[in-house]
Amino acid sequence: MARRLLKDHVRVIAVDDRADESVRKRAANLDIELVEAPTPATLAELAGRAGLVVVSPGVPANHPVFALGDQAHVVSEVEVAAGWARAPLVAVTGTNGKTTVTTLVRQMLADSGVRSVAAGNIGVPLADAVDGDADVIVVEVSSFQLAFTERFRPSVAVWLNVAENHLDWHPSVAHYVESKSRVWANQRGGDQAVANADDPVVMAAAASAPVPVITFGLGQGSYHVDQRALVTPTGERIVGVEELPRAFPHDLVNALAATAASLAAGATLDGCGAALRRFAGLPHRLELVRESGGVRYLDDSKATTPAAVLAALSGVDSAVLIAGGRNKGLQLDSLRDAADRVQAVVAIGEAAPQVEAAFAGAAPVMTATSMDEAVAVAGDLARPGDVVLLSPGCASFDWYRSYAERGDDFARAVRARTGGGP
Repeated sequence: MARRLLKDHVRVIAVDDRADESVRKRAANLDIELVEAPTPATLAELAGRAGLVVVSPGVPANHPVFALGDQAHVVSEVEVAAGWARAPLVAVTGTNGKTTVTTLVRQMLADSGVRSVAAGNIGVPLADAVDGDADVIVVEVSSFQLAFTERFRPSVAVWLNVAENHLDWHPSVAHYVESKSRVWANQRGGDQAVANADDPVVMAAAASAPVPVITFGLGQGSYHVDQRALVTPTGERIVGVEELPRAFPHDLVNALAATAASLAAGATLDGCGAALRRFAGLPHRLELVRESGGVRYLDDSKATTPAAVLAALSGVDSAVLIAGGRNKGLQLDSLRDAADRVQAVVAIGEAAPQVEAAFAGAAPVMTATSMDEAVAVAGDLARPGDVVLLSPGCASFDWYRSYAERGDDFARAVRARTGGGP
């Protein structure tokens, strides 16, 4: 962001509470001032002199920058970067499925001959993507980013779903939902909102959307499943369910959402179908690690909320569940709703006692103190036909630096237990 602002001859001061040598080197290379760990008074003075305070999504909710009130004009990176975009934006938000749908939309557009790039929370900053030659920019946006938007206006805006999440950052569920709803707030004539017809919270917000809303869903929606085929509002066949490499319930919902957004952004029906037929899912999202002795081992490490765990369990008949980690301020009791599909639970990490409490009296629960132990215990409990499912329902930061590292360690432990090899 600093690099792009400098391109427009804007004076930039960087603030970092825990700067290391790499941060200092980057600031020096950009020839910008770096203020390290300022006191609240110093931060207020800096903010008071600035036209904008652009916050990283990772800044915690208790940071003094959020207590400055009218002293600071606080915005997110996507708010500023969207103003530089020369191509229309397709924005995707939701508690679960954002990265998958963003990836699918970009591929559907590409398969339709539309130059596209995926950006935002998916990895490439929107500030970097706006200067490219894409015809359409597909941007994944989080609640943290949307909370500090004022004029962010995507041409197509998708809200996939909502469930309790990030309550270690948002002061309430209502604040979280309001932040998500900002994806539609600035849309105007010619823009398109896309909403999940099966999610009552999303649909309640959609009633106030300033543009027409097109819906998708399994139970209802303009884009829906009919006689084992995904179809458009006019009944045109997108793809047969049997043609998909994977068809968990949430896979079908994501496919419908992506198709609705892509067609609104200029994709063709053939391009959407081609992308879906070869999309086997992203890493750490119900990814098959190995099948051994009639037991499938699935890595769903990206599932960091109870809602994501329930979605994963809805697609299996019988599981030994590995769950836990660092809770994001969420109630884990809802995990019990899928106890009929859970043969046993292996609780891990800081939230192990909460996982144990959630399944008390509903399923046997064992506790493991490492991933190797968790996989070993789960493997011993599983019977042919079962799935050993790593679907933690919590963040990874007690044991790991990321959900990806956690998933990779699970895969390593599975391979070690089942005989090594890829």
